[in-house]
Amino acid sequence: MMTENEFVRKVRDRGGRAFLVGGWVRDQFRGEAPHDKDYMISGMAESDFAAQFPEARKVGRSFPVYLVYIDGKECEVAFARREYKAGSGYRGFVVESDPSVTVEEDLFRRDTTMNSLAIELPFGRCLDYYGGRKDIRARRIRAVSAHFCEDPVRALRAARQAAAFQFSITEETIAFMRSCRDELAQEPQERLLGELKRALQTEKPSVFFEMLRRADLLSVTFPEIAALIGRTQPAAFHPEGDAYCHTMMVVDQVAKDTPSVLARFCGLVHDLGKGTTPRDMEPHHYGHEQRGVDVLQKWNRRMTLPRNWMQGGVFLIRQHMRAPRLTKAGKIVRLLLDAERSVLSLSEFCAVIRADHHSLPIYLERAEEIIERMHTVNGRDCPREIRGHEVGKWLLDRQICVYRDFLVREVSGRNIDKSSESSYN
Repeated sequence: MMTENEFVRKVRDRGGRAFLVGGWVRDQFRGEAPHDKDYMISGMAESDFAAQFPEARKVGRSFPVYLVYIDGKECEVAFARREYKAGSGYRGFVVESDPSVTVEEDLFRRDTTMNSLAIELPFGRCLDYYGGRKDIRARRIRAVSAHFCEDPVRALRAARQAAAFQFSITEETIAFMRSCRDELAQEPQERLLGELKRALQTEKPSVFFEMLRRADLLSVTFPEIAALIGRTQPAAFHPEGDAYCHTMMVVDQVAKDTPSVLARFCGLVHDLGKGTTPRDMEPHHYGHEQRGVDVLQKWNRRMTLPRNWMQGGVFLIRQHMRAPRLTKAGKIVRLLLDAERSVLSLSEFCAVIRADHHSLPIYLERAEEIIERMHTVNGRDCPREIRGHEVGKWLLDRQICVYRDFLVREVSGRNIDKSSESSYN
């Protein structure tokens, strides 16, 4: 097994220099546990590297990137490079990578200062040409230069890192983000989807959308969310403000309650239909559930969302207003069975309903217990004279009885508790 020291020695034996770069260095200075190491090589020809490390596997097409096992882990090793914008989008770059490219030139092409740090090995010396450590201490995201705009998805990455690290974004960088608007509208949707997935993994996803809103990018990246801005709601139920503010509160609350990206996405889309409510109907949004499904399907046609996101989103949109209001045992049992069969777990479903309505009805609070009891009855218990589709009806009737028995015991138990308490007092 090749150690990091051996790797560095072999690079230096061929006249090269080795550096740690990227997220590992940034997270070290943030005081967080760093993850995978990325290396950058300068002053060394690619042919010399290939000869020195014959086991390395080349994966980069536009520029040299190799996968090398160091300290037992597969690590990326890239060569220092210059980039020139020659066309639109992330493919519109001319890349130069040769031994003459300096470390400073390579770090200058990075998106933000906190990502432009490098540690030279084996000395451990930090190279900080652009003030990355100062910006980390100030908890701010700042573009290295106007080259930030050359890859428009950097705007989403800055917004996502603001959400992940709870950093601010400088006004100059917001202006750079804003200038990415036209090119972002032409970017492959899978790149935007990738950033959305990562943003939903952060502690406070609303920051991602709010930073895009500040930079006037929300309407070109996620127009379905932008459409919620300014959509009024009944103040008695939504003192927080418009449908956009409500959605941001819900997605953040779901993020507090569960690490599930699926549940967080469902929280994000639960009220999409409010963005298409006729203006003369506001502040009410009658029928927004079906309109929300229509909006989500349109979003999917544009971006091709993950299948489980679509399935979970459609189910949640259809049920999010209905679930807290059900009172009839038959409808409650059917919903519980549908929820159990959906791609959302019961806990994920309940996390979104709770975030939206601030509480749960008792049948959702105790959903797992109720379903477990309902499953004590099955088709094998059905009388022999009942056959065909009548078996399903019989089973549903028995499950409804199980739920009613649970409800009677629950209500009786609460009444007994109250009676005992008043007698004691």
